[in-house]
Amino acid sequence: MPPSISAKLTSSVLRRAATTSSVHSALIGRTGSTRSLTLASVEGPTDPPLDRRTLSAYFKDEILGKHGDRPALICRQERPRAHGGPPSRNLSIDTHLAWDFQEFDRHINALARGLVAMGVQKGDRVAVIMGNNSAYASLQWACASIGAILVTLNPAYRLTELVNILNLVGVSHLFVVPRIRTSHYVRMLTNAFPDLRNSRPGDIQEAALPTLKSLVVVDNTSGPVELDKELYGVKSAIDWREIMVWRQDGQEQRAVQNLSESQQNDDIINLQFTSGTTGAPKAVSLTHSNLLNNALSIGRCMRLTPNDILYPSQTLILWPTRLILGNLAAWSHGSSIVYPSEIFEPKAIVDAVVEERCTALHGVPTHFLGVLAEVQKRQEAGEKLDMSQLRTGIAAGSPIPIELMRKLIEKLNLVDLTNAYGMTETSPVSFQTTPADPIIKRVETVGKVQPHVKAKIIDGEGNIVPIGTPGEICVAGYLVQKGYWGDEEQTKKVMHKDPKDESTVWMHTGDEGILDDEGYLKIVGRIKDIIIRGGENLFPVQIENAIGTNQAVQEAAAVSVPDAKYGEVVGAWVVRQPNTTVSKEDIRRTVAESMNPQNAPAWVWFVGEDGAELPKTASGKVMKHVLRDWSRDLAKKDIGRVGGI
Repeated sequence: MPPSISAKLTSSVLRRAATTSSVHSALIGRTGSTRSLTLASVEGPTDPPLDRRTLSAYFKDEILGKHGDRPALICRQERPRAHGGPPSRNLSIDTHLAWDFQEFDRHINALARGLVAMGVQKGDRVAVIMGNNSAYASLQWACASIGAILVTLNPAYRLTELVNILNLVGVSHLFVVPRIRTSHYVRMLTNAFPDLRNSRPGDIQEAALPTLKSLVVVDNTSGPVELDKELYGVKSAIDWREIMVWRQDGQEQRAVQNLSESQQNDDIINLQFTSGTTGAPKAVSLTHSNLLNNALSIGRCMRLTPNDILYPSQTLILWPTRLILGNLAAWSHGSSIVYPSEIFEPKAIVDAVVEERCTALHGVPTHFLGVLAEVQKRQEAGEKLDMSQLRTGIAAGSPIPIELMRKLIEKLNLVDLTNAYGMTETSPVSFQTTPADPIIKRVETVGKVQPHVKAKIIDGEGNIVPIGTPGEICVAGYLVQKGYWGDEEQTKKVMHKDPKDESTVWMHTGDEGILDDEGYLKIVGRIKDIIIRGGENLFPVQIENAIGTNQAVQEAAAVSVPDAKYGEVVGAWVVRQPNTTVSKEDIRRTVAESMNPQNAPAWVWFVGEDGAELPKTASGKVMKHVLRDWSRDLAKKDIGRVGGI
């Protein structure tokens, strides 16, 4: 780390984080070997052993059996009894939905029985388009309990993308909310396909969607009048509340029990689509074992133990995204999830942190930047925010700038914040820091390899590189997907058997990383994103970290720009902090003074002036391939060139 960046880690932040780390160090051991490495190859510990149960068996034995009366799910945007059914205790709250694990389990079982009653069978693909809500949370467990495969869809998909993906994996049942922001899903589908609109409920006959049979609508509107408007004339729509089967003594319950007992832990129960930063989305096939064990591993790194649940009285995990990193990691340790809002809203998140006394905050850099801006705005307006109960969380999704990590520790009290690395195809986390790691390792690296996981860094010929040498990250172990659904060709491109041990399958991530002699991994970018200037490899993440030390910079992205002399040079896209000024020359100087001068941008563009907002996926990753296209076009017009220093 350049001295100018290290200096940003103030002594007060270091002391606060180091104190917490030393306490954790005394309580728990550190994963991974302590030996000094010479080659970039590591293997995580084998203790604790992998859990061989299915998700539903684990829920019954460990979560419900030990934490039944503990808070499980708080949905601040939903009314109590949003799903109908018998009266609910609702944690004695009358303003919004609030379940303990027993109440959660009652809704999961009613939904599982309802799925069976509507004809959902083991292996059926059940797709979901909705934000964070109790219906989505219940579907995760209900589908798993009967062996249906939950297909999580990006709410940002347009019609063509949505139809292609529904057909790609053969979705038979689609669960949607009427709308999110400007997207009206039911209206979009039924306007395009009149036969979908006019089909009978549960018996859709639409040639463009040959496998689709059911359209179930979860109401997220302001009331009956608006819902009727969204569903006007749609005969095929089924109201979510109508599929719930609350009776426990019928044939549906026996069917659910039989389906649950017939499952194996390596059965596929979830399809997630890759974010598509560089190409068309592919359906990643994940199993009970993938999801459960990765969730347990993530929670251990965060120190979500029974002690966390007992003190304070509620351990509440706040998460703007979902599934493994958020939902399952928390619930598998008996912790509670808070949904502040249906979609990412910084104001609602800050309200929830303060009012619900949340102890953890998860996100990608974009989310954290939004929360920090909201906190700053309120504090400047004179509002006092008590966020002292916050301590942990996960920074993931894309490399987190060092300066941002410092601010999260300093301004949000996230002294135990962990940094994680992974990809959808690895369930997702393969490396993660813990509070026991030295603070510098927690801000510079993504930690050590997780238990039961192997990793190596290889060169272009497939050879393991020495430590400290960049190369492609490859991962193996229980966490690797079963393959891309229905796409053997793409699967073979990235998943390769080890020639010395065919039981080991390596997932080639396409990410460039550096492993140090203690086994800590530093991400330096996507292989395709590396900038090759005059034959020298320059790493965008390092350049972005350097730019981030300028106090006027909120966010930055570095990309390659074609150059006649060097082949490629550095281009930087910069988002300014509100009410600040910084010039192209300032950005170039910031990098040149903290790194080798060849890393200094030859081109600089300010978002909102020379182009649109930074293009990002739904998970918050900057789409570098789009920025490269923009940069090339602007450079041809000689827009954004920076003079020498």
